[in-house]
Amino acid sequence: MAVTIVIGAQWGDEGKGKIIDCLADSSDLIVRFHGGNNAGHTVVNKFGKFPMHLIPSGVFNQKAKAIIGNGVILDLEVLENEIKMLEKAGVKLNGRLYISPRCHVIMPYHKLLDRLYEQAKGKGKTGTTGKGIGPTYADKVSYNGIRLADFLDKATFKSKLAGQLLIKNKILIALGEKPLKAELVEKELYRCFNKIRPFVKEVLPLLLDASSNGSRILAEGAHGMFLDNDWGTYPFVTASNVLASAITAGSGIPPQKIKRVIGIAKAYTTRVGQGPFPTELFDNNGEILVEKGNEYGTTTGRRRRPGWFDTELIRFTAKINGLTDIALTKLDVLDEFKEIKICTGYKLGGRKVHYEDGDVNFLSKVKPVYKRLSGWRTSTRGITRLNDLPLNAKKYISEIEKQIGVKISFISTGEDRKEIIKV
Repeated sequence: MAVTIVIGAQWGDEGKGKIIDCLADSSDLIVRFHGGNNAGHTVVNKFGKFPMHLIPSGVFNQKAKAIIGNGVILDLEVLENEIKMLEKAGVKLNGRLYISPRCHVIMPYHKLLDRLYEQAKGKGKTGTTGKGIGPTYADKVSYNGIRLADFLDKATFKSKLAGQLLIKNKILIALGEKPLKAELVEKELYRCFNKIRPFVKEVLPLLLDASSNGSRILAEGAHGMFLDNDWGTYPFVTASNVLASAITAGSGIPPQKIKRVIGIAKAYTTRVGQGPFPTELFDNNGEILVEKGNEYGTTTGRRRRPGWFDTELIRFTAKINGLTDIALTKLDVLDEFKEIKICTGYKLGGRKVHYEDGDVNFLSKVKPVYKRLSGWRTSTRGITRLNDLPLNAKKYISEIEKQIGVKISFISTGEDRKEIIKV
């Protein structure tokens, strides 16, 4: 038995969906263990092109079971629509998709509060997706959450909803919003819940059996490492823990079962929303990265901020997650550059510093140290063998591997699942 975890090594949007889709072919179970529909994984395969937000991206292997673990929070309408999208494309879900009843549900007031809190912060806003993620996790840890299990008993649900609206409506009114009516909230949520109810089942016995009987488990991380609530660029982070170790809390898989941790990193760097970004580009090079890489969010459509590859960040990701491999994506986006820079570290006040040495204020002041490499100026699109890459592209990959100290096992050269080099 082997559990393989795939996590984003940067600020998200690294191309996890494609790598997961590739790895899923040799997996028996695919597990999503944290986050909500603020995540967006794009998968392109024989079924079509799919923006995945909640259901594991590996669901397209129809011999595998797809599991949404207890650490995931659910927007029921988004989940319902995702199920419809997959079934319309011919992806069989009955008997394959399992959703933990312990999942917390994003309620209508969570989305309203998310927007209102951001407005109240003014210029100091976090830059959330507005999906209600933070308020839902806040309710979870403050014992105010509503879970899928509560929907299984209407009396329990009605009681919990009534109690929460007593609290939440006062806050909504204070912030200038109209109060919510329990009857309307209940009606709409149950309409969605009844569609997904056949898939709701306790998943822990299934996972524990699989982790002991030789099954191959693939665990999907939903976000990038530097959006982790503890180790990311707080407060410009997500509400969940993104680390590989979060799999135990978010699914129940014991930590000693983890055998492989793959960090997904773009051949350059991007981030969405607010927060420090040492290698950010504001010139024509940045515009090329955005346009060539189609750097617009799967979930929000927001333009991503572009920058050069930052090995300081990936070294930290490797250390704290125990990375065994790197998957490098979007190499083809760099094809037309005459010169490419790699950040090899940071300096502050003339001395060498590391990511973990400070907070966001510290990170906003560091100066990246760059190494310049010659570009290859020829297409790498669709190449599937390492030896077929241009010499300078191979030098670029080798330099990244040398700086990070972790093997690059996958190199993506296009969005299709077949456009990949396996080293």
